[in-house]
Amino acid sequence: MPRKELGLLLLLMLISGITAILNPLFLSGVNLLDMANLIGLFGIFSIGEGLTIITGGIDLSVGSMFSLLGVIFIDLVANRGVSWPLSLMAVLVGGLVLGAIQGFLITRARMQPFIVTLCGLLIYRGAARYYTDDSTMGFGYGDSADTLSWLASGRSFGIPHSFIFLIIVALILGVVLHRSVFGRYLFAVGKNEEAARYSGINTNLVIAGAYVLSGLLAGISTIFLVFYTNSVSPSTFGNFYELYAIAAAVLGGCSLRGGEGSILGIVLGTALLQVLQNLVNILGIPSSLNFAVMGTVILLGVFADQQLQKRRETAIAMGAQRARPAGSVVTAAAPKSGG
Repeated sequence: MPRKELGLLLLLMLISGITAILNPLFLSGVNLLDMANLIGLFGIFSIGEGLTIITGGIDLSVGSMFSLLGVIFIDLVANRGVSWPLSLMAVLVGGLVLGAIQGFLITRARMQPFIVTLCGLLIYRGAARYYTDDSTMGFGYGDSADTLSWLASGRSFGIPHSFIFLIIVALILGVVLHRSVFGRYLFAVGKNEEAARYSGINTNLVIAGAYVLSGLLAGISTIFLVFYTNSVSPSTFGNFYELYAIAAAVLGGCSLRGGEGSILGIVLGTALLQVLQNLVNILGIPSSLNFAVMGTVILLGVFADQQLQKRRETAIAMGAQRARPAGSVVTAAAPKSGG
């Protein structure tokens, strides 16, 4: 296990131990399974956020994407009588399309990821509110999505399906990110997009691919989140979830400068955020301060990343100084005589 992920795991174990000492119910089966469910719910789309951050971008639109895709899904199943497999495919394709549009604007229109996804945040939220006339949508008693409901919110061997699916997604994308050419290209683009382009990498395709994957994972997460809440209020559903994803990715070792990160780190970052929220509840701190906790985590993560970057630069400079022979002086070559 890489040193950064090992340190994060030890921190997770330390905070879990402190939380268990403060309240032994932290280790109860009910609480652990509930946390596993939440880690699964938030971890899937946090991985998608991490992929965009690795390329040096960011996706601020995922929360609003949940709202738009969520109301479309419930409308198809509950109001229009569309079968759940087709409704599921519509949501997944919708996530892919929204991700592809954002990727196109970033790569072809040369717009900043922050601006594109911020506009997406506003547009998708507004579209969801218009689609429902700003009213909450939910499932009726006669809806025929029992199978999908079990797949999204049920359990196998006592383990929540959301957590099982997170493990599957993490394993697949872990191989893609760390063992495939596409994964190497993601890191190369994040470290230096211009250098990657000159080396023959289709940087536009790589960046757009990251946003398409993020959109797909957002579509998958929408299904889990809809069945977790059983209804969608377009004005609040998914609010600030993009900040949770950014916090999990940054805490998991993804640098906002790009070029760094791992799937394991993002999953551990998601788990650590859930443990921190448990600790906040145990200490009796108002739940309204959860956003303050996330903001603090992002700030500390960015600060730690900057300090590590400075240490690396210092170490490289000192190594180069030691490698230079003592007393060596670089001189310009003298011009040849014309005679």
